[in-house]
Amino acid sequence: MTNDIEELQGQIRRLNSKAGQMKMDLHDLAEGLPTDYTQLMDVAAATYEIYRQLDELKQHLKQLENAK
Repeated sequence: MTNDIEELQGQIRRLNSKAGQMKMDLHDLAEGLPTDYTQLMDVAAATYEIYRQLDELKQHLKQLENAK
């Protein structure tokens, strides 16, 4: 179980980094509106998905840690 927790923590760290970059990309795109407005929905959807996955992994990690 410790390996599962460590692996999950590693996945969360990597996804956190990617999520931070996606957030900045979305922010930069929003700052530049109306330029590149056609990309807004795609970037927002990708950002949403990253944060949804991150939340799911964090909940799973919490369950594993509570089961120890």
